[in-house]
Amino acid sequence: MSENRALLPATLGALGVVYGDIGTSPLYAFKEAVAAAGGAQAGEAAVLGVLSLIVWSTLLVVTIKYVFVILRADNEGEGGVLSLLALVQRKIGTAGPWARRALALGVLGTALFSCDALITPAISVLSAVEGLALLDPGFERAVVPVTLAIIVVLFSIQRFGTERVGKAFGPVMMIWFATLAALGLRAILWHPQVLAAVNPLYGATLLLGHPGLALLILGSVFLTLTGAEALYTDMGHFGRAPVRLGWFAFVWPALLLNYFGQGSLVLESRSPVEMPFFGLAPQALLPAMVVLATAATIIASQAVISGAFSVTRQAVQLDLLPRVRILQTSETELGQIYVPLTNGFMAFSVIAFVLMFGSSSALASAYGVSVVGDMCITTLLGAVLALVVWRWQKWRVLLLFGTFLAIDLSFLTGNLSKIAQGGWIPLLLASVMFAIFIVWRDGRVRLRAELEHRAVPMTKLPELLASATRVPGTGVFLVSHAGFVPTALLRNLEHNKVAHERIVILHLQIVRTPRHDPANRLRIDTLMPDVLVIGARFGFMETPDVGEVLRGARSKGLRIHPGEVSYFLGWHLVRAIPRPGWSGLKMRAFAWLQRRSAQATDFFRMPTRGVVVLATDVEL
Repeated sequence: MSENRALLPATLGALGVVYGDIGTSPLYAFKEAVAAAGGAQAGEAAVLGVLSLIVWSTLLVVTIKYVFVILRADNEGEGGVLSLLALVQRKIGTAGPWARRALALGVLGTALFSCDALITPAISVLSAVEGLALLDPGFERAVVPVTLAIIVVLFSIQRFGTERVGKAFGPVMMIWFATLAALGLRAILWHPQVLAAVNPLYGATLLLGHPGLALLILGSVFLTLTGAEALYTDMGHFGRAPVRLGWFAFVWPALLLNYFGQGSLVLESRSPVEMPFFGLAPQALLPAMVVLATAATIIASQAVISGAFSVTRQAVQLDLLPRVRILQTSETELGQIYVPLTNGFMAFSVIAFVLMFGSSSALASAYGVSVVGDMCITTLLGAVLALVVWRWQKWRVLLLFGTFLAIDLSFLTGNLSKIAQGGWIPLLLASVMFAIFIVWRDGRVRLRAELEHRAVPMTKLPELLASATRVPGTGVFLVSHAGFVPTALLRNLEHNKVAHERIVILHLQIVRTPRHDPANRLRIDTLMPDVLVIGARFGFMETPDVGEVLRGARSKGLRIHPGEVSYFLGWHLVRAIPRPGWSGLKMRAFAWLQRRSAQATDFFRMPTRGVVVLATDVEL
């Protein structure tokens, strides 16, 4: 009973976060797919063919691939490409050719998903606000300004956190899916023959009968699947069971009923239907539908924004991005964070998309190109996971994931036709983000190797301290490499010739699991009298907190008085050695990023006072 009571609220919450993107696809997906199959001249065969493709695409891609198979690949409850990568790395390690290939795939998938997700707020809000034109044709000129106003407000409120707003997401989306189902069922009764589209032959006949349009049709049908990756990415917020229950009990039936309803409306109407979704609603309810659709698209956009914040934190913790400022917006929910840099970049990009394209139909021509690439990468990493972690037989992996990959590649081919129509923009952004990931990752590897080459083993610390004057108080030194003397301590002894009477060397480690058990977070070792080494482990979904570590150490009996503590940080001033070609350019870019990464005091939540930064010059 208690599990059932917990399952239902979690399922309600999943409706508002996990399914916001795919749940608003009926606003534009069917319209674009029918337009690709013949537009206003599309007959019964085209409509039934499109519906058949939608039914079988959602069955094979969303239901079987993601809900049944990929959701099994949870990294202690967390999902997403980076979590999948972390699972693979825990088995095959982080060195070696296969580990490097897995890393490249995970990084590329993250870049593709993140950049295509930038279009979600733009196309979702635009498609909802476009319903204003049905109320009054004069409103058409107000669509873009109203959309921009909503987007500006949406991104402006992110700094206040989404904890309170999030509680309303589930009920609103419950109403949304119930409305989708009711309107669709009502329209199906007008033309029940539309249900024949469950036969896959209609879809196959449409593609084979129109070979010149087949790729365009597939690219448009794929719009019904955008958001499927969020099922896996956002799984950590609610768990596998609520995500699955939400799909089977609410989302999938509502989506299919609405798509069939739109098909019935198009077949029954004697004149072309410009907006099939809004055409399902009675005229008297049209204003309420515009308001509800706008609310649903705002929720879908919010889910994408929150997901982008989480992905940014994962990338930073896994050492794929420079440190950025991350703010906690809730005292109780660890997942409620705000990343100013990510928020600003997304706001600028979404506004630019709205101004450049101006309508949901124009944006649809650029939507889906990148995310289908991310789906292909999820399939490849999933196959590796099934082989090395789940220990599946090779024939089973080849049969199942080979089928998934064939479907993904067919949609990828269909979306290639969108590149010239605007799809190149998210691909370009993804390429830039992928380059940043690789530059930072390779630069950090080079920097760590250089620092290890210069490092002084901890065994030499007694010799270094023997000639130093000891002063009252406690000095806390952060170290990035366990077993070596912190560079800040070396610089302090070199320039100031003094050391505190008590020295604490603090090593913060990010592990390949989402969260680390707080009860086993700390390890305290006594290196020599009044010199302690504290090791603290954090998951890649957590933010390292120096204050939490010291409080935990005090609870274990370590006598550290906050008023007597001075914090010392080593700052590595990277300079790129002049060299030609890509290698030189990459190191110059890394040096530029290194100098602009967030201060460790902010990132590690250190006190704003009592921090001393000592620089070490490093040439790479």
